[in-house]
Amino acid sequence: MAVRVQREEFDAAAEVRTLVDGRTDVGGAVTFTGFVRGEAQGKQLLTLTLEHYPGMTEMELQRIEDEARARFELTASLIVHRFGELKPGDPIVLVATASAHRAAAFQAAEFLMDYLKSRAPFWKKESFADGSESWVDAHASDCDALGRWDGPGLTQK
Repeated sequence: MAVRVQREEFDAAAEVRTLVDGRTDVGGAVTFTGFVRGEAQGKQLLTLTLEHYPGMTEMELQRIEDEARARFELTASLIVHRFGELKPGDPIVLVATASAHRAAAFQAAEFLMDYLKSRAPFWKKESFADGSESWVDAHASDCDALGRWDGPGLTQK
């Protein structure tokens, strides 16, 4: 199980190969890669800047990954989340989950992404072609999605 917060771009296919290489207990792996969209709030996006507190962010992501392992029968998992200034089309996040059976891998990947979209300790600023900027709040729909996983590890810290 692994969590990485990094500025550098990642290779999703290489990450998954490394995650499952040589393992015979994996029946399937599910991956999700999130990318920066070129539009937000109906405007052309130039950059998305992600900030975080080193150490605290990794610890919190590890906590939620530990919870995913406790809830689902995972054989392996990985969260890679980028920070810094990103442009449209750049990958932001990779979640990979592996299990003996597909249902656990799919559910765990959804659980992790629902958490990352609504509560992960990142601060995001959008900069637009018109010169305006705005900080991004969690969308109500993302918070609602996380609510379906109600449980002790999801209480607000």
